[in-house]
Order: sequence, then structure tokens, then C-alpha cells
Amino acid sequence: MEDLVTLARPSTLEATALGRGARVLVTGAEGFIGSIMTPLLVEQGFDVVGLDTGYYRSGLLYHDGRDHPPILTRDIRKVLPADLEGFDAVVHLAELSNDPLCQHDPQKTFEINHLGSVALARAAKEAGVPRFVYASSCSIYGAAADGVRDEESEPNPQTAYAECKRLVERDVRAMTDATFAPTFLRNATAFGASPRIRLDIVLNNLAALAWTTGRITMTSDGMPWRPLVHVQDITAAVICTLLAPRESVAGEILNVGDNDNNYRVREIAGAIGEAFPNCQVEFGNNGGDNRSYRVCFDKIRRVLPGFRCEWDAKRGAQQLRRLFEHVALTDREANAIPFTRLHQLQHLLKTQQIDQDFYWRANDFS
Repeated sequence: MEDLVTLARPSTLEATALGRGARVLVTGAEGFIGSIMTPLLVEQGFDVVGLDTGYYRSGLLYHDGRDHPPILTRDIRKVLPADLEGFDAVVHLAELSNDPLCQHDPQKTFEINHLGSVALARAAKEAGVPRFVYASSCSIYGAAADGVRDEESEPNPQTAYAECKRLVERDVRAMTDATFAPTFLRNATAFGASPRIRLDIVLNNLAALAWTTGRITMTSDGMPWRPLVHVQDITAAVICTLLAPRESVAGEILNVGDNDNNYRVREIAGAIGEAFPNCQVEFGNNGGDNRSYRVCFDKIRRVLPGFRCEWDAKRGAQQLRRLFEHVALTDREANAIPFTRLHQLQHLLKTQQIDQDFYWRANDFS
């Protein structure tokens, strides 16, 4: 992978910028994005500690051979200011992720994603942590097929997941002051290889179908728009934010992605069809999915001039084909419970490993 410091470092660094050796806590460190982000932060010289509740710990597709940071097994709802003392930044990835999972229990989603995230930010501020980087989402734009949305556009969230993102941005942004600088990175839909891969997001899901079945059959017409961003490019954006002068990122909302990576779903399927030879791609006539939006990514290039996306859908599809070949991915593995977030949480609830509030049960098998 290319040197992310080269990609991320701003043209000038002021005294208020973080540098090598800065102590960074990453929540969701064992998730799809966190499993890529934390070792790369370590390689760039940050002193990293991970925090993760461990819901998806069993879903390890491959070993990446990298040094991963120590992990605190902790629910974000139980993090106290004392736990955050001494950190220079918190990068917050840990929430219930994706629309189907959050629609499964909207009330619990609000308690964890909204109230839990705001409480974490409040604890960080009380502990004297100067930087807080929040992983928001372009899904906050919702149904916006009539034009391109930027950071000044009115949010139109269609799901509990997206609505929580809007609420966290509103509440945490209000905490911005001379001592606390939150930044809100509205990531496009993520894709790409990760040791704890997700196969319930559009490009990864279609690639897994192409590999295991040789066919992508869609009930929709494939016309909705989706902006995409690779997990490594999300990491580059986080590094860039940490290295930037606080004055340039304090309270800022930044769309993370590239203008060229706005795709219709049928274009994503087409890129996968090229990467997986002999894969048949078919579309239906249903155009009822109103979650369609295109996003402008000009602002992040102005605020963080060293940032750029290195990955597009075609390269991502080719990467996934190489990964599936390397691990000899089977249909059974592709459909394993941990690789679909909703299925994993349903499994933990059904087996009573977690309670109805999504806290781990204290089981003693001695």
C-alpha cells in the first residue's frame, strides 16, 4: 500500500496538529474498517489503542500479518472520562452498522448510535481529549436523486441508521470549542478487503455472489446512485484529519470519497462482472429503492489538500477476486453468520450471549 502519511499530510502543520507518537483510541477496532485502520495507524507512528465490544470477533476471514494494537473489550456506553485520559484523539467507528441491522431494533439503535456516541464524545471532552473524529455517513443524504449533495445540503435520512448519524453530528458539533475539536467524516458506502470483511454492503456482496454462484441477479433496475469509498481511503482521510491543524478541521463536516466514485448500482455490478469472468449479470424492473444519492467531494480536497482516493470500483472488484482466490472462499464461508452484521447480532440474541439491551451476559462455565 502507498505511504498514507504522504497521502494524508497537509502542506503545512501548525502547533495544534497531531504528529507521530500521538496517542489515539480507535473504537470499533475489530470491525470491517477498524481492522484495516488500526494497523495502518500503528505503521504511521501513532500510539494506538483499540476498543471494541467484540460482537464480530469470530468473523476473521484471513490474517494480514500486521501488528495490531492492544484491544480493550468495552461497550462504548460504559466508557468513562477516566478511560480516555491521556489520549490525544478518539476515532469513533463503533456503532450498530448498516440499515437492515438498525431497522431490526430502531430504539436500541438510537440508544447505542445516538446517545452512546454523544456520551462518548462528552466523556472525551471531559477527559481533555482535544480531537474527536466521528465516522458519519453519506447515507444521511437519503433520497436525493434530483441532484448532487454536498455538506451544505439539507440531510434527508431515510433510516434509523442515517437519522442517528444526523443527530450525533448535531449534538457533538455543538461541543466544539477552543479545547475540543470534533470532525465529522461522512463516508461514502465502504468496500474492499478486510480481515473482518463485511459481505452485506453493495460491492462486497455482489462480488461474493459473483465468486460463489457465477451470477448476479437483481430484482431492481440498478439505476439508484451510490457513492463508494475503499476502506483504505477512509483510513487515509482519518490520518489526514489527525495530522491537519485543528483550526482547519474543528467542527467541520467532510464527505469522504471521490466525485468519480459516484456509481449507479448497475455500474458497480458491471465492474464486478468484468473482474469475475463468466459471471452473468441480470437486472429486474423494480425501481422502488428510493435510497439514491450522488455526492460532491470537493470540500475534503480543499480542507485536506493531501487527501485523494486511490481506489475505484474496478480496482476494488479485482482486489476482492484476488482475496477470494487466496482463501478459496466457499459458499458456506460467504454465507457465514459473522460476515452479515444483522445475522450475527440475531445469533448472539438467539443464543442469549447478549441480552435485549445488547450487553454481553456474564456466563460462568466453570
